[in-house]
Amino acid sequence: MIVSYKWDMADIAPSASISVSRSRGRPREFDMNDALDKAVRVFCKRGYHATSIGDLTEAMQLAQGSVYKAFKDKRAVFLAAFDRNKAVRAEKLQAAIGAGGTGLERMRKVLAFYAEASHGAEGRQGCLIVGSAAELAIFDDEVALRVAASLDRNEVLLTDLIRQGQADGSIPAHIDSAATARLLLCLLQGMRVVGKTGRSRDEMAAVVEVAMKALA
Repeated sequence: MIVSYKWDMADIAPSASISVSRSRGRPREFDMNDALDKAVRVFCKRGYHATSIGDLTEAMQLAQGSVYKAFKDKRAVFLAAFDRNKAVRAEKLQAAIGAGGTGLERMRKVLAFYAEASHGAEGRQGCLIVGSAAELAIFDDEVALRVAASLDRNEVLLTDLIRQGQADGSIPAHIDSAATARLLLCLLQGMRVVGKTGRSRDEMAAVVEVAMKALA
């Protein structure tokens, strides 16, 4: 029997695991989050269309039958991987921003977080959201909604930080919070694209310094 799963952030919890029944013997248990993290890396590097079930089973270290018992098809693996990646990145970003500091200080931490993800090996791996927007969003309404929701959340976060800075005096009141947040959103996603070309940490850190001038 093939079991199809619908995922949300509650489904893909840090300790998520799944038991997949074999035709003989005891069920095989594996860590779903670990498997999805590996799938994310494959989709980021190869793109959706160039990724095969064979690529996924090799990366996830699962038998093809186990994958098909947990997921309906490659698209279902992708959607679960997308949601897992979104949840992990959101948690890491929130930890990087922290709860204290001025709006300007917290904004710098957001920019630095993206700069760190846009150089070296992680930078060359690329961003699943950016890749999905370019490759799938035009043709797949469900993916388009996921991409739009992720970008919208980031834009809201950036807007809130600018307004926090304006309230605490660290960001000038004359700055258009909505337009500037959109500008920074474009910059952050662009950093992930440029990062795939193998930029250095210093190059991406320099982008952060220039971006901060937009808040002066």
